[in-house]
Parts: sequence; C-alpha cells; structure tokens
Amino acid sequence: MGISTDFSVAIAGAGLSGLCLAQYLMRAGVDVHVYERDPSPFVRQQGYRIILDRHGLQALRESLPRPLYRLALTTGDEPGGQLRFTDSRLRDAFTITFKDEPHATRQVDRATLRSILMLGLDGRIHYGKPAVAVERGGPSGLRLRFTDGGSVAASVVVGADGVGSALRAQLMPDADPANTPMAGIYSRSPLRRNGESVIPGALRTSGVLAIADQPSRAFFFTSMRFGESPREAFARLAPGGYAPTGDDYVMWGLLLRQQEVPIGARGDLLALRDLAVRMSADFHPLIRRLVDTAELDTTVLNPFAAGRRPHRWAVPGATMMGDAVHVMPPFGAHGGNTALRDAALLGHRIVEALASGTPVQEAIARYQDEMVSYAFRAVDTAAGLMRRLTGAAAAPHWILTRVLPRLHRVTVPEA
Repeated sequence: MGISTDFSVAIAGAGLSGLCLAQYLMRAGVDVHVYERDPSPFVRQQGYRIILDRHGLQALRESLPRPLYRLALTTGDEPGGQLRFTDSRLRDAFTITFKDEPHATRQVDRATLRSILMLGLDGRIHYGKPAVAVERGGPSGLRLRFTDGGSVAASVVVGADGVGSALRAQLMPDADPANTPMAGIYSRSPLRRNGESVIPGALRTSGVLAIADQPSRAFFFTSMRFGESPREAFARLAPGGYAPTGDDYVMWGLLLRQQEVPIGARGDLLALRDLAVRMSADFHPLIRRLVDTAELDTTVLNPFAAGRRPHRWAVPGATMMGDAVHVMPPFGAHGGNTALRDAALLGHRIVEALASGTPVQEAIARYQDEMVSYAFRAVDTAAGLMRRLTGAAAAPHWILTRVLPRLHRVTVPEA
C-alpha cells in the first residue's frame, strides 16, 4: 500500500491515546508528529495502575510492533479478580467477582505503558508545544497553531490534549464537560515494608472501596504488582528505552466532595496530603497507614467531570480523542481503555481511507459517529456508578455502611 508523501497528521497531546495513534499511523507509513504541552516526558504525574480490558488490549495489539506489545504484557500482571465494597473499618458489605476469560484483561502501570508507547517515535514527539488553535489553509489543508505563535501544516489534526483541551471549544463548541460534585485525592504508597506486604493476603487480589459513615466520602485502594521488573524487561525487549522505576505499590484514592477541598490546597502537595490525613482519620488503620506512607510527589487532586456528547464538529479534517472528548469519573475502569480504542479506530479509518482513495474527511466523520456511540455509553455508566456509590441517599448508604457489614466476618483485623 502506498501512502501519499504529502499527507500528514498532527496530534496535540502525548498521552496514551495520542501516542497510540502515532504508533498505529507510523507502522502504516503515515507521516505523523505529536506536539505536547509539557516541556519533557515525565514532569507530572499522569496516573497509576490501569486495567486494560479487551478493547484496550486489542488497540495496543493493533497499534504496536510485536516486541512492544509483548513488553506491555510482560511488565503488567493479571488484575485482581474482585472488587470489595466495605464500610470504613473494612468490614465487607458485598463483593463483585469478575469472571473474565483468561488473559482477557491486564493490569499495567500507566507510566510504564506511556514509556512503551514512546518507543520508536524518536524525532516525532515535540515537547513544550502547547496547541492553541486549528486554522484552515496551507498546502495540506490545516495548520495547528501553538501558544508561541508557531504552527505546522497537516492534512489531519487530532486533539488528544486531555480534559483541559485548548482545542475543544473550537472543534466541539457544544461539548464542554460537565463538572460533578465529587473529586479524588490520589497517591501511591510502597506495597512492601521491611520486606512484607502491607496489604494482607485476604485482599491480595482485590480492589477495595471503603465507604465512609458520612455520605459522599469513600476510600479506594488496590495493589500494582509488576509481572517483570520494567528495567529488566526493557533491557531484554527494548534496549535503550527508558523504564520507569518498577517497584510494586498500592494506588489509592480518597473520594470526597469538591467543596471539601480548600481553594488554597488545590495546587499544594503538602496541603493535599494533610487533607487526606484528616479525611481518613476515621477509617481502618490500614487505610491510615497508606495515607501516612504516600509518596508525596505522586499526590494529585482530580476533580471529576463528565463529558457531554458533541453534536457539531466545527472543523472538517480535525477531530478529537480520549479525555478531550469523553472524560468520565473513574468508576468502572473505562477511561484509559476508551482512549486507546479511539486511537486504534481513528488510525484504522485514516489508513483505510488512504488505501481506498476515500476522502479522509468522510473517514473521520465515520470515526466520530462510532466513537461517540461507545464512548458516551461508558461516560453514562461511569457517572451512574459514581452517583450510586457516593450519593447522599440515606437508605442505600445505611444499608452499605450499617446493615450489610454486620452480616460478614472481619476481613482485616484492626490490631
């Protein structure tokens, strides 16, 4: 298949979806470049463990060269098979057991996956280039303009610049995300202390959502265990690639109402950690220990938002992916998988159009219709779960925190 030498794609944003699309297109021989607002690859925390479902795994399988796909699987691990809902003292209310087919899901460290997605894109990722607008015109049809006044010509422009997208208002003028009442203070803590796991064996394969006595507050935690040390796996499968530190950890999130977060704490790591300490004071000692041992520089505040369906795409030849379109509350593990699914689908539609001679704008419109359909089902599911699990309705909360825990034995003693 011959790809036109004057066809190019410019992607704004070097998150999971932007890098995955770049990998897909580069393998197909398309000239693609990624423009990232951050000055360097790892200057800020961009998440912890994610569970790749069949859509996420398929997207990686279609987009990555085989050694890099193997690297993603090797550094990951089988995800836990259960999600436990407990009261604040870790007394079980009920448990959901996932019956996925073997190897149908994989837990991976987000920073490690992002490093894998960067491999082979040397010279195609440009840092310190915040995108600000898309303009019509130029030999390729469009120009992506940056805050420094510079611009690049491209046949297709893709906004993959996250929930704070600078391109969304122009490309999807009717689809600003809706704020929600909830937020999360997220961090991670070492899994082992003095060689022993801080998570008891009974919870080894579980995610845990501990629901507080007061409505609209909860604490989530789960372990991230690497299948193989990233440094060893990178040395074997991708020599020369950058491997983030591969120490097993516990990722956790304190869920609370946005109004409970003082304005002054929102960009202050110490203030966020102190707030998490205060807000978790009535939880089980295991939860308090996780907060006390958190790695300060991994602590972030995430105000939860829910994307709104776009009804108008204002610039033909320009489109969007990932959280820039369909940000969702982190309930149900859909966000990262949906973003990767976007990338593989858009890549497929572009390459298919180039091979068949179909106008690329038609291929992009087809992608948009398909993406909006599955992505906003996921948004609605995640938002619904958030409302049910953190809502203030008295009866369901009373059942979760008072009635059901009394029917189960203590899983994690407090001593």
